[in-house]
Amino acid sequence: MTGLISAACATGFTFFMTALGAAMVLFMYSDDFSDKVRRAFLGFAAGVMIAASVWSLLIPAIEESEKLGNRGWIPAAGGFTCGVAFLMLLDKLLPCFMKNSDPTHEHRKGRTAMMVFAITLHNIPEGMAVGLAFAVAARSADPALFGAAVALAVGMGIQNFPEGAAISIPLRQHGMGRLKAFLCGAASGVVEPIFGVLTVLVAGAAQTVLPWFLSFAAGAMLYVVADELIPEAHLEGSRAGTICVMIGFILMMTLDVAL
Repeated sequence: MTGLISAACATGFTFFMTALGAAMVLFMYSDDFSDKVRRAFLGFAAGVMIAASVWSLLIPAIEESEKLGNRGWIPAAGGFTCGVAFLMLLDKLLPCFMKNSDPTHEHRKGRTAMMVFAITLHNIPEGMAVGLAFAVAARSADPALFGAAVALAVGMGIQNFPEGAAISIPLRQHGMGRLKAFLCGAASGVVEPIFGVLTVLVAGAAQTVLPWFLSFAAGAMLYVVADELIPEAHLEGSRAGTICVMIGFILMMTLDVAL
């Protein structure tokens, strides 16, 4: 019960930080975005997602698998491939569910749905990782494990702030209302407390499948980056998109490694 309550509080904090980042869209000074600014924000989102895929997902997937005595590259490569294949299938199916007379509007809706889905998917194994850390700490008498679980939750929460903004701001630039863009960004983090608590309840089984979930989410995120965000950020040969990809990558990498 202690582990369950602790995991619920910790993942509630990580969700709050995602919502806080998404709330940036509510306080933006202007809605009049130039093409250059739009590409810059898309590039920033791409950089954040690339770094999160590597340091938050793939590397932990390899490490978790090796802790279980398995070869780390197997779930990393296998889960990654499944994530890419799943998003490719989703990319094909989305137009069938979004019939609209305006092809540009239809494409925009599909792109928006894929980006929100990919980051939401990436938050599931993050919530599982926090829940698993508190489950292990609750079963042990070592206070250092509880401290490590708290540190993990704090780190996850801080890195979730730019992720929330990376969803809500591009959505606003695609024409979505401020409140709706905020709610979509915040909703991407609600899966963390749900899966964090579920992981405490089934800690043994969750530890086995966690490497596959982590790498699956990485594949899904990088597919969206390569297929949608980076090409959009580089329309008309603008350098703003390239620079902001690097800024987003450096920021997220620094948060992941430092925290």
